[in-house]
Amino acid sequence: MTETSLTPVWSGPLAGVRVLDFTRVLAGPAAALALADLGAEVIKIEPPAGDETRGFPPIRDGESHYFLAVNRAKKSVVIDLKTPEGVALVKDLAAKSDVVIENYRPGVMDRLGLGWDTLSALNPRLIYCAISGFGMTGPLRDRPSFDIVLQAMSGALSVNGEPAKDGQGDMPTKLGIPLGDLVGGINGPIAILAALHERHATGRGRLIDVSLMDGLLGLLGYYAQLSFFTGADPVRTGSQHPNLVPYGIFPAADGSIVVACLTNAFWAKVCAAIERPECADDPRYDSIQQRRDHRDEVNALVSTYTARHSVADLVTRFAAHEVPHAPILGVGEALAQEQTVARGMVVEVEHATLGTIPIVNRPFRYVDAEQAPPAAPPVLGQHTDAVLGEVLGLDAAAIAGLRASGAVG
Repeated sequence: MTETSLTPVWSGPLAGVRVLDFTRVLAGPAAALALADLGAEVIKIEPPAGDETRGFPPIRDGESHYFLAVNRAKKSVVIDLKTPEGVALVKDLAAKSDVVIENYRPGVMDRLGLGWDTLSALNPRLIYCAISGFGMTGPLRDRPSFDIVLQAMSGALSVNGEPAKDGQGDMPTKLGIPLGDLVGGINGPIAILAALHERHATGRGRLIDVSLMDGLLGLLGYYAQLSFFTGADPVRTGSQHPNLVPYGIFPAADGSIVVACLTNAFWAKVCAAIERPECADDPRYDSIQQRRDHRDEVNALVSTYTARHSVADLVTRFAAHEVPHAPILGVGEALAQEQTVARGMVVEVEHATLGTIPIVNRPFRYVDAEQAPPAAPPVLGQHTDAVLGEVLGLDAAAIAGLRASGAVG
């Protein structure tokens, strides 16, 4: 056991790192959430009306499901950036922070007097991460973007959905999870953590430019390389893999089930599970190339078997034969399944107005060093007085004066 494992209030490896969070909606809040999960103190600066997502329905007792989803373990401070007093407060906070994250369109923070040049002059150690749809450069830098726009322009949307049938192509389908936005929650923290590491050597901060469009292009992976190789756009294959067979969703007597065969070793296991062991050595199916070329035949072999059995029976049989498979769970089922519970991925926290509520836990663990449970997402302005007092040393009279002027709320 390490020493930290004996301390139930261990915040995490980023304990002592202060993040000033100007983000709203999804891409930026997801990035700041990752840092909060790692133990950083994340101070979310909200306008008097709050993050836009506080108004996204469904709403319970004034709190939005959307806001709750990506703002756990943060502190909410209400500051009106349209007032000179508010801008001055933010500059003081930035001078005492390690990281600034914002996801306004390029140029907005500069117009507020809170851009990189200004804040880095006040705090040369500051790491400033700007997240935007198309980045700080290029002909689209000033264009507004939303998840579906990014999915469309990156090519990700074009490969999602069922394949064309009988020469007729249905429209592609948007990814259910808003990956166009959430990619900012992946790449932003990676870049910030690297910059924090660099700062140990240089003593200086860095400006980071995160483009959501760039992020989705990077996630195209083998689809991009396939296009480079063939000179053609990859086609939609629905839930199937463009090159691996059988790989996708197959019918069951009472629903459907996923089967994923990546190698010849797994193909032999599939054949045994569906009671067709002779197919493992059939020259039509004994390689990845051959199975791809005989896709319809291979899928028919699997479907003929799965359609006669229940999902539960198929799960039992595929597990016994070590075939990669999965039942298709709804979100509620996924959150309640045995593996989710065993990993502690749903925890109950005390919310300031909602009382005890369930939230999704951090998606990582440090072995022998358990973090304290995350704090509940904040109500609007919940930590304004505490942050101004503890970080900036303002007394109650000074805070009351700022509130009376409208600079804070």
